[in-house]
Amino acid sequence: MENPLAPASLTGKRVLVTGSSRGVGADTIRYFAKAGASVVVNYRNKEARALKLVNEIKDAGGTAIAVGADLTDADSVKAMIDTIRDEFGGLDILVLNASGGMESNMGEDYALRLNRDAQVGMLQAAREILSENSRVVFVTSHQAHFIKTTPTMPEYEPVARSKRAGEDALLELVPELKANAIDFVVVSGDMIEGTITATLLNRLSPGAIEQRREQAGKLYNVAEFAAEVAKATVEPIPADNIRLVGDVSSFNVA
Repeated sequence: MENPLAPASLTGKRVLVTGSSRGVGADTIRYFAKAGASVVVNYRNKEARALKLVNEIKDAGGTAIAVGADLTDADSVKAMIDTIRDEFGGLDILVLNASGGMESNMGEDYALRLNRDAQVGMLQAAREILSENSRVVFVTSHQAHFIKTTPTMPEYEPVARSKRAGEDALLELVPELKANAIDFVVVSGDMIEGTITATLLNRLSPGAIEQRREQAGKLYNVAEFAAEVAKATVEPIPADNIRLVGDVSSFNVA
């Protein structure tokens, strides 16, 4: 897909995308790098995959580093922030893309720890190195954003509620962030074809992707949604700090 950002539009900018060794995060990183930004590829345990992406960006003339961190571990997050400060001197854009909660053997409260507590913790830790007039983007789904008014699949409900809790907790920080010249926007998208989450949900509930595609008329693929995330870092922020991507007609927006 064509880069949604103008060439060299992010030259001199420093960007961290959490959970960016694959999927939406990886494609978002590619868009940033092609626009001239110095990028941080964050991963939890897939170092080889992250390094492969870094090498791809470097081979194309870009600047990138890979930094591993478990976002649910405050010490791990602090170490990542320290590394970014040492390597790039700070951050101009932070994309909170990492999420989960459907993994097995991670504990009953893992979804809430990752999708709420770790998101707030990551943002607060990053504030040490976020520059003036920086921007933070939180990536979520319509299934999570509208969970208070529109039910979702039972298999996904705990994750959806934890992501909405994270969104709410982050939105509460907006006045404080504005006072420190930090912009914030939520990017919510429909089910994304080709993501791990969509694949798992379709496995648990066969036909889920096809059914949602019929309801929405179109589902974004990974590259298309990543382009929307990238644009959210440079385009004007809606008054309510929420950027909705894709069909919402099936959701109760009241």
